[in-house]
Amino acid sequence: MVDSLIEWDVAQLTLPGQRQSGDCYLVRPFETSVLVVVMDGLGHGDKAAAAAKIAVDALEANARDSVISLFRRTHEALRQSRGVVMSMALIHAPDATMTWMGVGNVEGVMMRAHPDSKPRKEFLLSRPGVLGGPLPLLDASVTPIMPGDTLVFATDGIRSGFDEEVNLHEPPKEIAANIMSNYSKNSDDALVLVARYVGT
Repeated sequence: MVDSLIEWDVAQLTLPGQRQSGDCYLVRPFETSVLVVVMDGLGHGDKAAAAAKIAVDALEANARDSVISLFRRTHEALRQSRGVVMSMALIHAPDATMTWMGVGNVEGVMMRAHPDSKPRKEFLLSRPGVLGGPLPLLDASVTPIMPGDTLVFATDGIRSGFDEEVNLHEPPKEIAANIMSNYSKNSDDALVLVARYVGT
């Protein structure tokens, strides 16, 4: 899938025996930016899916807010639910930056396309906590982004280390499918979202 600034795709797996996945995502393009979010409702099944839907609805309703404000609003909306963990990136084309933040264990990694980039990979420093439950001090970080740089978010149904086999020459759809095939735990819902910045 291609929005104005990114090429992206998703691979999803629902835990066998469950009707719905608690792992969800949102990709929301704007005129000069794009918001990319992955959330994981605690546990699995209908209640986890319901919490994730509350999170998506809160993000949609306030999508133009800052990253930290979006976390706060989502947290408030989730107070009566079992809660979610969530990672988010806002790619802003005019100054070629990405602002990202995580609460909980949705992993995030940015892989650089240019061979001279140092480091070639940057990992999201996610704070421990739960939106709707114990919330840590919120702290977003900003990093430069260039065309070809590729962002991967993965929920905890995916084993760590998935970044070792990412081939940046492949399209996001293939990267997401390969990660799901090779790193899924098969004991939980799982979701992988891959977004490549294509520039303006």
